Amino acid sequence: MTDWMHQPILATRHGAAIDTMNGVIHILMAILFVGWGAFFIYTLFRFRKSAHPVADHHGVTTHTSTYLEIGVAVAEAVLLFGFSVPLWIKWVDKPPAAGEALTVQVTGEQFAWNIHYPGPDGKFGKQSTDKIDMQTNPLGLDRSDPDAKDDVITLNQLHLPVNKPVIVRLRSKDVIHGFNIPEFRVKQDAVPGLTIPIWFTPTITTEEMRQKTGNPEFTYEIACAQLCGLGHYRMRGFVTVDTQEEFTKWFDAEEAKAAEEGSDAWN
Repeated sequence: MTDWMHQPILATRHGAAIDTMNGVIHILMAILFVGWGAFFIYTLFRFRKSAHPVADHHGVTTHTSTYLEIGVAVAEAVLLFGFSVPLWIKWVDKPPAAGEALTVQVTGEQFAWNIHYPGPDGKFGKQSTDKIDMQTNPLGLDRSDPDAKDDVITLNQLHLPVNKPVIVRLRSKDVIHGFNIPEFRVKQDAVPGLTIPIWFTPTITTEEMRQKTGNPEFTYEIACAQLCGLGHYRMRGFVTVDTQEEFTKWFDAEEAKAAEEGSDAWN
């Protein structure tokens, strides 16, 4: 907790724009809170019974309140069209090209996050419901599919390279879950029946964040931001941001492990 808004340390490129927008929103809300509170106190004093024992049937004739309401509407329009919409367009309508980013599929279920990486071919293997096994194959990956042979699947462990765009394809197997990583300024619902892409670029490795926070055990956490059942409290995933060399070493080890298990573990 380092800045004046007491936000978690920022660890993505797009997050600064979101923090700025949040700051503007809080300033506007503070002005409205103080302004309307002062106006309320003024009306209680100005129109107290002792000063106006008899009702005034003409009422207030000034247009001050109208001008104030117009001012608030203009401020909200500036906030919407000057900050929110441009940020949304930049983030959602202009994602990085698939060849420039690491694409990962994240599937929420009660109560875990299943992480699915394509292999070096960049293709996700086929999945089949009849191959789902909650212990050994929670996503029903069909290892007989050529595109699936080099895929890597982990449970609650998302590894990412630093300073490289990441496209996360969010899905859910059962109910609505919320994919939330506070340091990344990322929060998006995973909805059953939909694949929702989000993207971001991590800028601080886990090791660097441990040095910044002074916490040698720090790890980025994926928190479920939607109440998804009795086990919601334990639905936690973890993100490790590595250097590119460390990520490649980890991925190669996971890929070799999957190849060593072979088709016997998946069919």
